[in-house]
Amino acid sequence: MVIDFADFEKVDMRVGRILTVEDALSRKPTYRFTVDFGPEIGIKVSCAALRNYPKEALVNRLVIAVVNFPPKKMGPEKSEVLILGVPTLDGEGVIHLQPQQEAAVGSRVF
Repeated sequence: MVIDFADFEKVDMRVGRILTVEDALSRKPTYRFTVDFGPEIGIKVSCAALRNYPKEALVNRLVIAVVNFPPKKMGPEKSEVLILGVPTLDGEGVIHLQPQQEAAVGSRVF
């Protein structure tokens, strides 16, 4: 499917810094991330079954997330942003997309 550039511009992807990682209250093993997107967007929650990383390895990590999707209910949790990732080679986990260098939280991805 081909989209035009105006469609792409509607997706608001930003750099965020993971502040905390906790076990989410859900049926499937899921993490609850608290992510700082800077003063314009603020601190948001993301829930995802991205558990191939130990929690302590995720804290303070920069990630790329879509910040303009509506909140999604995940069991009793509410996920406000979508942290982007790709499958690992073995298909057993997810690799978070992140800037290759330090970047300002809240920076728009384009």
